[in-house]
Amino acid sequence: MSVRKLSEITGVLPALVTPFDENENFDEGRMRSVVDFLINRGVNGLYVTGSTGEAFMMSPDERKRVLEVVTDEVKGRVPVIAHVGAISTRLSIDLARHAEKAGADALSTVPPFYWGFSQDQVVSYYTDITASTGLPMCAYNVPLAGLFGFDLIKRLADIRGVEGIKYTAATHFEIMRMRGEIGSEFIIYSGADEMAMSGLSFGADGIIGSFYNCIPEVFLALYDAVKSGDMAKAKSLQEVGNAIIFFSLARNPIAAIKRTMAWQGADAGYCRKPFGNFYDAASEQILKDEFRAFKAERKLSGVNFLDAI
Repeated sequence: MSVRKLSEITGVLPALVTPFDENENFDEGRMRSVVDFLINRGVNGLYVTGSTGEAFMMSPDERKRVLEVVTDEVKGRVPVIAHVGAISTRLSIDLARHAEKAGADALSTVPPFYWGFSQDQVVSYYTDITASTGLPMCAYNVPLAGLFGFDLIKRLADIRGVEGIKYTAATHFEIMRMRGEIGSEFIIYSGADEMAMSGLSFGADGIIGSFYNCIPEVFLALYDAVKSGDMAKAKSLQEVGNAIIFFSLARNPIAAIKRTMAWQGADAGYCRKPFGNFYDAASEQILKDEFRAFKAERKLSGVNFLDAI
């Protein structure tokens, strides 16, 4: 049975990568392996076909197929949030209705972007999509598509079925403000990996991010540390995570995430162009060597992919 309340989806949720093969075709086998890898590592849910999943590199039919494979492989073991964002309300509704049929537990979408839509148009977009299914909606606040002002967040929270927000912004005081002015029933996911500790300490219910694909153990431990009040441990774990994040950002980050997953036994394939890749053994070996030197310099241990190389 699908989860019908966003409040039942908390914890650490990877923004799931989408594996493509060397010819940029969706790789179903790799996708199933990635899903099992993450569930076996203890993640609390999966956020599918979002920015990290290269959704805007795919056709609508491809996005539907990815979600079908994920929900089939998950088999109800963890909740699945399906990102259905597009510029067109009509297309997002089609993706949303498919997500409900495919067994997703909740929806999420960036606001319509590119044309500089008005607040009223953004509210209409979320109202129409949310009304098209029985699934709860998680709005997605992210710089790539345009950040919401606080007044717009409050308007979105008033829409029937909009039960939360993925808040990917540095202004974490707004998380505390949402808690005070919108209420505890409005679910907040902190979406900036490098600020997971901050988001949780300011009141977020969970964290959704790219690097939870490849270093879930770091952020699962961080989440538990914050919830238990051990902020010193949480800070130490955030420092480890951030060191890896910032090192990776200069090295084709999504492709690097996919390769570091492969070194742990979950080959996540390749990215679609124009993203970069590590297609050949030589370029991948360079990446490994760089991470080995990084590990030695930072004296890191207990990070699975670094221990595997």
